[in-house]
Amino acid sequence: MIKTFSILTLLSSFFLFLNCSVQKGTVKDKDSTSDYKYLALGDSYTIGESVCDTCRFPEQLKKELDQRLNEQGDLKIIAKTGWTTTDLLNAIAQQKPSNKYDLVTLLIGVNNQYQGQPFSTYEKEFPELLSKAIQFAGGNKDNVIVVSIPDYAFTPFGQTKNNPSKISEELGQYDAYAKNISEKEGVAAFVNITPITRKGLEDETLVASDGLHPSKEAYNQFVKLLSVKAVEILK
Repeated sequence: MIKTFSILTLLSSFFLFLNCSVQKGTVKDKDSTSDYKYLALGDSYTIGESVCDTCRFPEQLKKELDQRLNEQGDLKIIAKTGWTTTDLLNAIAQQKPSNKYDLVTLLIGVNNQYQGQPFSTYEKEFPELLSKAIQFAGGNKDNVIVVSIPDYAFTPFGQTKNNPSKISEELGQYDAYAKNISEKEGVAAFVNITPITRKGLEDETLVASDGLHPSKEAYNQFVKLLSVKAVEILK
């Protein structure tokens, strides 16, 4: 009897440990009470470097959608500061998101430019990422929004670089390519938030405390543009 009890105790402890480990290592992908699922793919501009968790644009967008649609959404973010298109592809391969998202946003490319990578890398990998974004939206192109790249030349950090105008020129090349591919693929929208970030030198409230990334206010202005199309998608 004691031996049997010990075995049962060990088994219970094992399954409890296994369950806790799975919960700790898993990002919530679906809440049974959610009305819609939103996946945000990107880099520091998506994870919200130097702003609070609820200040980043995916969180603000979800809050806006919840209020306007009178629903409760479920948000998953795959993004990290410093990520290039290659990094995002690798993270997606590791995390394996489901194909059941009602809304997917994609904002990527600034670190390709910042690190001086060949533009050909972006030309190859951005279409791959867009294809995956469509896949995660259940194959529905109308549920995918591509977001332009913020222009960090118009920040205190950007102004310390030798040629800020070159930064803007190169980021413009990235955005033009992303917009062209997005239109060819027929996704819901390519939302141009870049002009907002180009006010960063004249309006310091648009820049986070690190002097580089967008602030909560800047992200709020992003959301005003993004929510128009996002509401159409989710209605």
